[in-house]
Amino acid sequence: MTEVVNAGASLAGFNLREPRTPRFQWGQPVVTLVDLLNDGSYPDLAEAALLAEAGARGEVVNVGMVEDSGIPVYLVEFADGKVIGVLEEELAPV
Repeated sequence: MTEVVNAGASLAGFNLREPRTPRFQWGQPVVTLVDLLNDGSYPDLAEAALLAEAGARGEVVNVGMVEDSGIPVYLVEFADGKVIGVLEEELAPV
């Protein structure tokens, strides 16, 4: 006997939405609006360690999208060489 599986059932826990249009573009200078803390992305640093202070300037080096929510995420390179994933709400244009 063959089991039939509803393909849509595997997506039941996700809230799929249309992607938002990114506000910032590659190469655009930006400034952080909040302190950016390590969420575990930098394994050599303690969790919640300060990665960039509010007011730090950087440049967008890549634009991506959170797949299940359609929210833009930006890779921002800062003067100290750190490249950090940052949400739109945490940035402002320079």
